[in-house]
Amino acid sequence: MAQVIFDDALSALKRLPECAADMCVTSPPYYNLRDYGIECQVGTEKTPEEYIKRLVDIFHEVKRVLKDDGTLWIVIADSYAGSGKGRNKSGKTGLLNNKKQVSNTGSHTGTLIKTTATNCKSKDLIGIPWLLALSLRDDGWYLRSDIIWDKSGNVFPESVKDRCTKSHEYIFMLAKSQKYYYDAEAIKEPVAESSLKRAQYGWHGKGVNNSGNYAGLPQTNKMGTRFVKPSGRNKRDVWHINTHSYSKGHYAAYPPELIRPCIKAGSRARGIVLDPFLGSGTTALVALQEGRDYIGIELQKEYEPLIYERIGNAVEQADSKQYVCVSGKGDKKI
Repeated sequence: MAQVIFDDALSALKRLPECAADMCVTSPPYYNLRDYGIECQVGTEKTPEEYIKRLVDIFHEVKRVLKDDGTLWIVIADSYAGSGKGRNKSGKTGLLNNKKQVSNTGSHTGTLIKTTATNCKSKDLIGIPWLLALSLRDDGWYLRSDIIWDKSGNVFPESVKDRCTKSHEYIFMLAKSQKYYYDAEAIKEPVAESSLKRAQYGWHGKGVNNSGNYAGLPQTNKMGTRFVKPSGRNKRDVWHINTHSYSKGHYAAYPPELIRPCIKAGSRARGIVLDPFLGSGTTALVALQEGRDYIGIELQKEYEPLIYERIGNAVEQADSKQYVCVSGKGDKKI
């Protein structure tokens, strides 16, 4: 199945059958960061609480659509509270200078003026990622891992002088059930040569022989044992991946290599990957490259050409029978 639905995420999810997808990886619009020029879009709520409540409702439907052993991976960043003085006369949050800068692909690149957040002082870090993670846990999800996306290799500069420049975002891994599918072997990391050499000795430096899959044997001393698998180690929860925008005009696209481990670990071959905030189609692209199918949901109909361009060749290479684009005007197949 290769399907894109152009509609509001919650409405589209409600039309999908139960247990239709193996896993979900997505990045919802960040709170109070960018206006895409669509009324009632996610991210433009008046308060962080409204934003979190809306996302919880959306991911509640995601849980219904996932198989019982499915996982959810969310890329999310934090926001700062403002003074609330940037509202226009209508009471709605506006862009700087009340102007919208529109690209030819529909991306509105102005930055929203920060509004007052409940229980936050001006300039406070709101804590959006953890507010969302804990709210999803309260809604029944199993919160399994907080992964740090380290973007310090080419982080976007900030003009602030009273705090450190932000160079990370969060990836939360959640599960629908206590027992879920996770392929650790698919994303294991290489072991450093120095670790392999060090593993040949016990904690007290006593040499031991190699044994099967391990580079060290159990030690009898009270310091414990030292095991290292030459074939690879379990993936760590800090991922060093440079960020970049999609050159065709989507400014909030995450890099393919960021979500590749999520898809490889969270789904089986030919499984279905769900993304309710598809954007320019990065999730669909990586899913196809990894031998998976996908269901994408995107509110912005203007992104349709970007999605076609990005994943059209991947569909052919994956030998998919059809690419289906569902919109209010009917189905389109290429």
